[in-house]
Amino acid sequence: MVEQKEMNLTEDEAALYDRQIRLWGLDAQKRLRAARVLLIGLQGLGAEISKNIVLAGIKSLTLMDHTVVTEEDACSQFLIPRSKIGENRAEASVERTALLNPMVEVTADSSDIAEKDETFFQNFDVVCATNLIKDQLLRINSICHENKIKFFAGDVFGYHGFMFADLNEHEYAEETIKKKKESGDASAKKAKMQEEETVVSKKSMSFVRLKEALAVDWSSENMSKLLKKVPKTFFIIQVLLKFRAQHKRDPSPKSKEEDIVNLLKVRDQVLEELKISKDFVDDSFASYCFAELSPVCAIVGGVFGQEIIKAVSQKDAPHNNFFFFNGLDGSGMVDCIGNS
Repeated sequence: MVEQKEMNLTEDEAALYDRQIRLWGLDAQKRLRAARVLLIGLQGLGAEISKNIVLAGIKSLTLMDHTVVTEEDACSQFLIPRSKIGENRAEASVERTALLNPMVEVTADSSDIAEKDETFFQNFDVVCATNLIKDQLLRINSICHENKIKFFAGDVFGYHGFMFADLNEHEYAEETIKKKKESGDASAKKAKMQEEETVVSKKSMSFVRLKEALAVDWSSENMSKLLKKVPKTFFIIQVLLKFRAQHKRDPSPKSKEEDIVNLLKVRDQVLEELKISKDFVDDSFASYCFAELSPVCAIVGGVFGQEIIKAVSQKDAPHNNFFFFNGLDGSGMVDCIGNS
């Protein structure tokens, strides 16, 4: 487990990560340098996540994707040169990822995650999954939870993006600024009044699996009262994951009109299964779910990077358990769903 491992820094590493060490401390940086991360899915969001955690100074990053580079990748996947179209996404991303930080070991795995058994995931401290169907996410999350591996999942669909985190039972350190107690010495009293000290306290947080977060009974009295406060992106994401599973792809600009019709059908199915009124998510959402938009990838990928760093370094309170981003109004929201 990451919590039990630290790696001593060389002089070169200490110099390279000097600003980060000043920000979150030497112990936190040592934990980062011991972290082995698996990133599944190398489209636009995956590229942003790769950049952020490699620059932070983890030990190793395994890029995993069995699909090939397409023309659409040029919109948001900045790690892949246009000359690599038709080649494997993971392998095509290695060179530029490694250049971001030569001290991080970057490797590619071009096999399908569906072929990997439980022992494969035990080689990592953090697993970050993107571009997968719901059933695959649930399976990987279950394996990670049982093995105390930190699990993150997320995607970007057009203007909508999300991140989910399951850190199991997570311990972390939180700093608070407090004023120092005043001295009884009258001559020093005035000087002491404005002095502050940093107090570090250890805290813990419990996370639920993705399966539990998605299985909330919204028809119950308690949850129906909370429904209006839940970001509609939460339900839109479930529609898009179901679309992906049914059609073996994401909504495509090349078949936009057809896909809008199908998205509305899937929306009706999902909301009916959740026992929610069909008009809760209006029809307009279906026009804004196409391709991975670079600005949305950058924002959601930035949150991914931040949360992975916090989880591994055990510094500061992590998001528990969802982050949702709606690019239509520029809103981002953290919400805890399924953790009562």
